Amino acid sequence: MDKRKVEVCFNPENLEYYDISNSHVVVVDILRATSAICAAFANGARSIIPIPTIEEARLAKEKGYMVAAERDGKTLDFADFGNSPFNFTADRIAGKDIAYSTTNGTKAIAKASDGLSVAIGSFPNLGAVAKWVKLKETGNVMILCAGWKGRFCLEDALFAGALAENVLSDSRFATKSDSVQASLQFWSLAKADVFSYLEQVAQRHRLKKLGLDDVLEYCFTANSTDKVPELVNGKLMVQ
Repeated sequence: MDKRKVEVCFNPENLEYYDISNSHVVVVDILRATSAICAAFANGARSIIPIPTIEEARLAKEKGYMVAAERDGKTLDFADFGNSPFNFTADRIAGKDIAYSTTNGTKAIAKASDGLSVAIGSFPNLGAVAKWVKLKETGNVMILCAGWKGRFCLEDALFAGALAENVLSDSRFATKSDSVQASLQFWSLAKADVFSYLEQVAQRHRLKKLGLDDVLEYCFTANSTDKVPELVNGKLMVQ
């Protein structure tokens, strides 16, 4: 029996070079979109509607949706809040549908929609999303990093390595991918002291300049939630 393949794509722009039609896709944007999505569902959100463009986000606001939206870390002027995980508190979002638009993450989710299924990955749900992958009876695995405006993003690669390490511990999975091997090596260098390693991460310093780096501990602490948001008919939901 052929083993199921594990692959990593370091940014959505390169996804055109892969065939994901037989892959379950895990979308990753550690700082901060997918971490915030997992926080939202941990705190009882009913659904999140990923929206790629500012124009569509503005239209969603006009239609009466609660809107979380940012660009380059800054909350858009019409939005209810930005994409810090700490914005998605239970008193604010429990039971609600939220329109969500970010610089990189929501575009990656849109690109992933050709896969067999799409889930949201973050360190807070690392174990749960690894279990989600392993429970699929067929299909390969694509870990899609949101990156930063088409460029490689180290923190997403760290998560890709952590997830690949977990999945590849199951003998049903295998890889011959250089991007997986690179992610595994990044993770092997970082995992003993992730927070020291983060000093090498460009997005950590972008957030620091904006005073938004209070999220680091949350975004890099594993397994605080067992919720795995999945894309269903254009909405993220927990099954």
